[in-house]
Amino acid sequence: MKYFLVVLLFLASCTTTLIEDDLMVEMDKNVELETAETALATFAGGCFWCVESAFEHVDGIISVVSGYAGGEEENPSYKEVSAGKTSHVEAIQISYDPAKVSYGDLVEHFWRQIDPTDAGGQFVDQGKQYRSAIFFHDEAQKAVAEKSKEALALSGRYDKPLYTPIISYTTFYPAEDYHQDYYKKSPIKYKYYRSRSGRDQYLETKWTEEELAYSSSHFEKEKAALTPLQYKVTQEDGTEPSFNNEYWNNTAEGIYVDIVSGEPLFSSTDKYKSGTGWPSFTKPLEPLNIVEREDNSLFSKRIEIRSKEADSHVGHVFNDGPTPSGLRYCMNSAALLFVPKEDLEEQGYGEYLELF
Repeated sequence: MKYFLVVLLFLASCTTTLIEDDLMVEMDKNVELETAETALATFAGGCFWCVESAFEHVDGIISVVSGYAGGEEENPSYKEVSAGKTSHVEAIQISYDPAKVSYGDLVEHFWRQIDPTDAGGQFVDQGKQYRSAIFFHDEAQKAVAEKSKEALALSGRYDKPLYTPIISYTTFYPAEDYHQDYYKKSPIKYKYYRSRSGRDQYLETKWTEEELAYSSSHFEKEKAALTPLQYKVTQEDGTEPSFNNEYWNNTAEGIYVDIVSGEPLFSSTDKYKSGTGWPSFTKPLEPLNIVEREDNSLFSKRIEIRSKEADSHVGHVFNDGPTPSGLRYCMNSAALLFVPKEDLEEQGYGEYLELF
């Protein structure tokens, strides 16, 4: 047994030395860096929702956990990290099978999710807690990551120096449960955040469609998943029956978001009984998410309301509403999703809690 352990240690030492001495040779992504059945990789790329979702579908990955890495504080909370009150960054930790996917593959996939030139954060999220980083778990990972970064710098894709540091792994704390698989648990909010974050728009300028292995910010899949009535209303400018729709008589507190993109559109604080049989509001919650268009159909001139990001038909606005606005935003329930007050924080709309 003693001789067997010595042989193993010698082989591991030789493997690491060979990799370290081969920095000038093009990286072979298919070389297995681990002999164990599973290995760990830790990356920071800004919002962990986006980075986690980009890795979960990769063949050979066993699990992806969102969390906080690289800091000194123990058991940090999302509130502390997101406010920049700790030395941690938002990160993901990957458990993978080296026999199916190499560490080099993971590093290459990581570059295609971030802006490696931004030292202040990532896309819409700026601050030390959103900086990118590669946390290596051993010298072999360090060598692969450094070689990969060097190759990326020489690729001509970027006209600025690459910032993303390659750092020795120290700590990782899993984030709160509601952050795990956020794109599945809160798909509406996730789609809305991602479409406005600037991540996809930037990456599409650096990589081809084939090179990008993540779901885009476009809404084709979401549109395909709509019910026939939701599709008719949002995509074909239809109108649902009055007094026979989901929200016309809803009196609960919360906000109404676009059924396709998750953009916040209206609040229950501005909802009133118009007697029309459709959900009616005196004003939009987020005016910048509302687009007004002239509608001359049905032999009359009306003002149509559409959502900005998803371009969904939502309803119309009329000048027969109550004071002080005098407006009636007459909407279709089929174009909306109601998020109750008690679910705002979990669904990612916590900033609107102050309304109630």
